[in-house]
Amino acid sequence: GPLSERCLMDVRLGELPAWLATCNFSPWGLLGGVQKAWSSYYDKYINVKRGGPAGISMLLAGYCLLSYGWNYQHISKISFLVSV
Repeated sequence: GPLSERCLMDVRLGELPAWLATCNFSPWGLLGGVQKAWSSYYDKYINVKRGGPAGISMLLAGYCLLSYGWNYQHISKISFLVSV
């Protein structure tokens, strides 16, 4: 596509000066760029459309590890008393 419509990550190093010349550096242009970047970030990492069991199972596994870590001293004292 045209150079002005490409994202920064799609621009080659040799095309960078020409791409920068097509950018709008006015306050409204910069505000639009920040808004576009935030929207892209939000859609990719926060507003995830594909949910499933993987996310829930990772959350559950993290909770189990955290709970074990909090109760480790208590569990180790009980296992010592049982083994004696």
